[in-house]
Amino acid sequence: MKKLIKNFILFLIFLLISMIIILSTIGFETNRFNKLISDKTSQTKNINLKLNTVKFKINLKELNLFLETEKPKIIYKEVLLPAQNIKVFIDFISLFKSDPKIKKISINSEELDITQLNKLSILMKPSNFKSLINNKIKKGKLILQIEIFLTEKGELKDFIARGTTKELKADLFNDFYIENFNFGFFADRNDILIKNIFGDLENIRISDGDIKLNLENGINLNTNFNSKLNFDKKLLNKYSKFFNQNEFINSIRDLKADFNNNIFLNLDNTYKIKNYNYSISGNIEKSKIQLLNPIKNNFFTEEIKEVYFSDLQIKTNFNPKNIKINGEGQYSFNNLDFSKINIENNLKNDLMNLKLNIDYVNNFAVNLINYTKPKNSLASISLDLKKKKDNININKINFKEGNNSIKINGLTLKKNKLFKFTKIEVATKNNNFVIQNGKKISISGVKFDATNLVKFFGKPSNENQLQNINSNIEIDFKNIKVPKAENIKNFRLVGEIYKGQFVKISSKGDYGDNNFLDITMKKDNKTNKKYLEIYSDLTDPLLTEFNFFKGLSGGKLLFTSIIDDARSNSNLKIENFKVINAPGLIKLLSLTDLSGLEDLAKGDGLSFDLLEINMEKNKDFLKLNEILALGPSMSVLMEGYQSKDLTSLRGTLVPAKTLNTIISKIPVIGKIVIPKEVGEGLFGISFKMKGPKGNIKTTINPIRTLTPRFIQKVIDKNKATK
Repeated sequence: MKKLIKNFILFLIFLLISMIIILSTIGFETNRFNKLISDKTSQTKNINLKLNTVKFKINLKELNLFLETEKPKIIYKEVLLPAQNIKVFIDFISLFKSDPKIKKISINSEELDITQLNKLSILMKPSNFKSLINNKIKKGKLILQIEIFLTEKGELKDFIARGTTKELKADLFNDFYIENFNFGFFADRNDILIKNIFGDLENIRISDGDIKLNLENGINLNTNFNSKLNFDKKLLNKYSKFFNQNEFINSIRDLKADFNNNIFLNLDNTYKIKNYNYSISGNIEKSKIQLLNPIKNNFFTEEIKEVYFSDLQIKTNFNPKNIKINGEGQYSFNNLDFSKINIENNLKNDLMNLKLNIDYVNNFAVNLINYTKPKNSLASISLDLKKKKDNININKINFKEGNNSIKINGLTLKKNKLFKFTKIEVATKNNNFVIQNGKKISISGVKFDATNLVKFFGKPSNENQLQNINSNIEIDFKNIKVPKAENIKNFRLVGEIYKGQFVKISSKGDYGDNNFLDITMKKDNKTNKKYLEIYSDLTDPLLTEFNFFKGLSGGKLLFTSIIDDARSNSNLKIENFKVINAPGLIKLLSLTDLSGLEDLAKGDGLSFDLLEINMEKNKDFLKLNEILALGPSMSVLMEGYQSKDLTSLRGTLVPAKTLNTIISKIPVIGKIVIPKEVGEGLFGISFKMKGPKGNIKTTINPIRTLTPRFIQKVIDKNKATK
């Protein structure tokens, strides 16, 4: 009996296990309940089921029974859902009641095209995502598994969708297309997870991507993917609108790169971008940046219009308030030789923090100290600066080329004008000095190349670049190199600068051979006028760079000036000098066919006892009240003006004494018309010189009786020299 009971129990266990195995795998096939289920489910709101053969099965994970059928027809809200199979989880107790309840529907779809996908979007909420499905997706194939959870009233409670997508094409934002996209996904009412993304986004090849979408409030997107880019100007202009017309993005003209990307994107219900964050790391194989504002200054002899990069490893981050760019690789200006670069650039609102280290082979010059980088030599430049609007704070600039170096620390520019600096160190072939700014400005060194100094200060300028500088100043140089002269030894200057201009100077330098340079300036605090006096035993160092004095050699110079704000009244006096190979003077004498041309052409030059110029200057306009030159071969009196674009001179030239001597020997007439004390001639040459720089035209009237004014000037000067 016990054995029989035992066998019966084992049989029941075996039968139960067999039933479970059959129910969980094959199931029991029957059509007995088809009509009942269809009729009952048709009473359920929004759902209509038309079933073929039904199988009863068990779900071991959830420990419940369900009905499964192949190729069923399920209609939800008048939309046919094309299904491969369907599982209907029913409250079995309710089957035997008048109101059966469907708890969940699980659908495995056939492969769907875009038309079918649009119809399915009726199941999906919120409406913005439904709009994305209906209006943005243009093409694609979908294999979908969806679980629909219903309330007791038969209304949609929730859904979970899983599947894969192939050959997807969609218009994301304003003709911004994705094509040939393949990926897997998981979605419910509020979130979408897309993974294993491969495809093309315009000219971007996407791989190994994933996207997380949250649809509760607009669209929040997080994505990470690899991308291969091959952009031209047309495509870059198209993409730039997504970055609020950022100047840096808009300057890119060509880009070929391989990146890893991480993007956060927040859109409102109309798909307008509210916020974004874009991080990039990878390699730029090549790129071209067209500078919106080309770099042009006195240091670069060629205008920099384009910047190229090659094999540049970068790490960047873009968001509406901040752009960070770190890179290391190769660069080129204007597509010339490529050199090393290391850059860290942080742009936050209107603040830029730039750290730059580069090797530099292009042309470079600092004319103020007469330094020019040798062609094709390699220099290294390091820069650390902050820029906010028109203010630039340069923490440091280091330039190194061979044994030449320039270091600048703590320099601040405001609206392109020097505001302050801490220290400047210069060591080149012809320069070795340090400038320090503390309680006073101190400039000291072994040598300084001042060859171009006069040329630098002689340039017209409407702006005082140093107007923010107020300080006492001391300058001490052992040697100063000056044009066409021996070096100035032991030059020392003590003075004061106010609003970028000297208001007090006391200085002295030694040319050697008992020749000196003295400069003094004093300011009258009552009248606010400055009185400048320059005396030099040599003229070349001070006058070489002025075209008016081309060919002048020797002599001693005295320059005095009264300076009142932007106006000045000055007098220049040079004694005992010669004019050698002066082009303007040769032309003038050749037109007169006079013997002075022969003296000038011999190479010895024309000697003059005195040159005196009285002038007034107001900004870029120079009025020459009087220019008087007296010499044994000729004398000249003229006046005129010089503006930025035009030079105009007119005057009288009295040639050699020989002609006047012959005339003076004629009885009676000579004594009447030529006073003995004059001795400088009866006749002269009237001339005019006028035109823009480099194209001055000269006209003359060869014979003209001297004016009393000219004769009186000669008499006065002769008396003064005696």
